[in-house]
Amino acid sequence: MSKAAIDLFYLLAAVLFILGLKGLSHPKSAVRGNLLASLGMLIAIVVTLLDKRIVSFEIIVAGLVAGSLIGTVMAYRAPMTAMPQVVAILNGFGGGASALAVGAALEEGLRGGLIQEVDIQFTVSAALSALIGGVAFTGSAVAFGKLQSLLEERPVLLPGRHAINGALVLICVALSLWLVLWPTSSASFWWLTAFSCVLGIMLVIPIGGADMPVVISLLNAYSGLAAAGHGWVLNNSVLIIAGSLVGAAGFILTALMSKAMNRSLANIMFAGVGAVVASEVDSEDIYAGRVKAATAEEVAMLMDGASRVVITPGYGMAVAQAQHAIQDLTTVLESRGVEVEFAIHPVAGRMPGHMNVLLAEANIPYDKLKEMDEINPTFRQTDVVLVIGANDVVNPLARNSDPSIPIAGMPILNVDQARSVVVIKRSLSPGFAGIPNPLFAADNTLMLFGDAKKMAMELTAALKEA
Repeated sequence: MSKAAIDLFYLLAAVLFILGLKGLSHPKSAVRGNLLASLGMLIAIVVTLLDKRIVSFEIIVAGLVAGSLIGTVMAYRAPMTAMPQVVAILNGFGGGASALAVGAALEEGLRGGLIQEVDIQFTVSAALSALIGGVAFTGSAVAFGKLQSLLEERPVLLPGRHAINGALVLICVALSLWLVLWPTSSASFWWLTAFSCVLGIMLVIPIGGADMPVVISLLNAYSGLAAAGHGWVLNNSVLIIAGSLVGAAGFILTALMSKAMNRSLANIMFAGVGAVVASEVDSEDIYAGRVKAATAEEVAMLMDGASRVVITPGYGMAVAQAQHAIQDLTTVLESRGVEVEFAIHPVAGRMPGHMNVLLAEANIPYDKLKEMDEINPTFRQTDVVLVIGANDVVNPLARNSDPSIPIAGMPILNVDQARSVVVIKRSLSPGFAGIPNPLFAADNTLMLFGDAKKMAMELTAALKEA
């Protein structure tokens, strides 16, 4: 295949990537966007194979079979509620694969006596791929461990962590300069990769589980940049374009997530929010004698007389895998003439769009999912708000300007403005931020203690009997 034909197909793949990314900007076009991007990747892979500037086909087929087998098993075994973990680990695989591929290219060049071809573009790109790919690989592994409860979900604040991180950054910079200025050995590359991996662990360990939407988005950007660096090393335009698109999209999404939390990226990465949990005294000051527990039958009677109900899902719904039970509850309410909508906070759950993905799995129509800015003005006209496992994103303390409150200034769903609020929660334990929630003790709030899925099923049964 001629170089002109290869470049033409690569251009077509790049256009499909861009159209796919555009399609992913809205739930209704997300499936089409995913298919377009997948088609672009298929074209890029086939053209690269036909270009024949590759290792032996035996190795490629072995890698394809092994990777497809692992991916298929992961896809079938992972429930929709585990999508944040899947996204995190795939980010890590992308970053790690880019670093290893660049290392292989460097080894090949040095072993073949092609040192004269290792120019400044090659070495700078190799250094960036090692640094960013290593951080993305181990950082994503830690994020996976926290989300999968294999590691402590709350921030782990190691003594002197900032000094350790600073020293690691300096070591990585020194190794990068060694690789760029004296590329006579691959040792600098592999040492850089190793220290970058340690840096990735140190950067993500102090971050709590509820900040994972931002962290996953940032690590996704890192994996894209590592792929772009890989493309510069190989002079492969489609890798450069695809990596740059992923990197740019990841950084934009990271900025949007930070804005939704009204916190800077530095605060998310280094503040260790949630490491200190509210004391019993603090909670007692807010809850003492004011929390009203209810039964499913009592809540069903309240909903049966409502004309409008807004359901606000949170991470508790994901943990309980309650999305299908919520869909059944929605169907019963609508059969009784009740208008039902869903209030979606941008950072509810453990990845961007987590609640949207779960509700879509339960076949809840997209037009019922309302973003925070759209739904907030309507809460005063809402009869009942059903909060399912959400905590910090509905905490009225966020409206406080006191800097000692971790979520101060964070935009929240104004569910407390509804006529009645029902909160499904296992207990009064604080959310990720480690502070109590005055909503639970409000005059218009009823607490329905228990597992979200079980409570939703009981509500559905009670409504059918009402």
